[in-house]
Amino acid sequence: TDMRAAVERLERAIAQNEKILIYGDYDVDGTMAVVVLRTALKSLGAQVDEHIPHRLEEGYGMRASVVERAAADGYRVILSVDTGIREHAVLARARELGLDCILTDHHLPGDGLPIACAILNPRRADCAYPEKALAGVGVALKLAQAVMGSRLTSRQLESYLKVACLGTIADVVPLVGENRVIARFGLQGLGEPSQAGLSALLEVSDLAGKPVTTGDVAFRLAPRINAAGRMQDARQVIELLTTTDRARAIEIAEDLNELNYGRQKAEEGILREILSEVEKKPGRVNCYSLVFAGEGWHRGVIGIVAQRVVERFHRPTLVLGIEDGQAVGSGRSIRSFHLLDALTSTADLFDRFGGHAQAAGFSLPAGKVPELEKRLEEYARKNLSPADLEPVLHIDAEVLLDELGWNTYDDLRRLEPCGSGNPTPVFAARNVGLEAPPRIMKEKHLKIRVRQGAVPFDALGWQMAALAPKLKAGERVDIAFSLEANSFRGETTLQLILKDVQPSEK
Repeated sequence: TDMRAAVERLERAIAQNEKILIYGDYDVDGTMAVVVLRTALKSLGAQVDEHIPHRLEEGYGMRASVVERAAADGYRVILSVDTGIREHAVLARARELGLDCILTDHHLPGDGLPIACAILNPRRADCAYPEKALAGVGVALKLAQAVMGSRLTSRQLESYLKVACLGTIADVVPLVGENRVIARFGLQGLGEPSQAGLSALLEVSDLAGKPVTTGDVAFRLAPRINAAGRMQDARQVIELLTTTDRARAIEIAEDLNELNYGRQKAEEGILREILSEVEKKPGRVNCYSLVFAGEGWHRGVIGIVAQRVVERFHRPTLVLGIEDGQAVGSGRSIRSFHLLDALTSTADLFDRFGGHAQAAGFSLPAGKVPELEKRLEEYARKNLSPADLEPVLHIDAEVLLDELGWNTYDDLRRLEPCGSGNPTPVFAARNVGLEAPPRIMKEKHLKIRVRQGAVPFDALGWQMAALAPKLKAGERVDIAFSLEANSFRGETTLQLILKDVQPSEK
């Protein structure tokens, strides 16, 4: 019913030449959703513009001031993407101003739904659509397909899928069901990009002319796209993915590359401060939850830092940047702890909050941070057991390294795209020989050479340099790993991506 209402309102806006404003979000999912709907509506002749919030100046979510400005500028329809499901006050203000609002979102609704002429969200309790785990761009894609109907060409659908797969993978939604279809066919198309911006982005990411994997999206493409919203202005991304000017596309892609480098530096600086704090008070990581706050911490990178802390200490973690007495935070969680439920239990402390089971964002006065830390810990102790705080590595099969070859690799590729909900298979090999002293790469990563039988393998452990002192050449180790192809100087070899490595029991 709401999809029909959304399509009818957009068709009327196009027929009557009414102005439409797409209200997006600054992350990969949000910006890709804007690109899909902007491109689709413009192809139908719509008068459409977009507003992407500035992360540092506006923060997450919709603002009444933007809606008021839109009304003053003659817009008649507000179309939200990847946002809006909890924006009751903003949408009520839009209605007062005579604006029709269409919401497309995938975040969990709060108590009741806001007022709008259509709300497209598979997480609605009354939504009958079978795929509940669509990303924001997935919901936007459904609306684009519906509004274009029989006018949608196969070439257009292919171009939308390339963009939709970026947001779907970056937002870490389960790659099963319809998300798997979006990811598979989108990745297939990324290998042959026709749009100037995608081509430029692949070039600066050293992926031009290569098959693109979910790992490439997660660790190469998405960080560069995200860097715009984290460090500067996400509107650059919209221009990149809609321009037909190749020179301009290359210029923007190179800018994103530089912004991503700055993002990495800011992230490392905050993480160093947090680890230094833990060294001074080591007992702190025995808590059931972790909260870290710092003056001047860059709000654009605190979510990534929170994820890094979770990976290191396996506890629900909030990281907050404080400026002018206001704290803006981002949280990441472990599988057994529903972060949004936890924040909802402390809702009276926040100015704004929202998110998912595993990730959330919020803001509150800096003076309330100690109370937040206290109440989050109380909630965590009630809802987590000591066993929940122990990381578990799931092994799919124990193997001998001699059993691994290109046939195995080709068989494993049939399981792709791998990611959330369909993880890359992890293998274990015991009593493996360590052929040479471990090497530390870029002060963070571990590289070892192992052998079990005739063929040696290089093995790479991301962020695992701390394990190097435990490992000595000539000794035997047990390893957990996934299998990957590595191309270097025209030669492609199999390498192991380490998940864990320990000295073998004697």
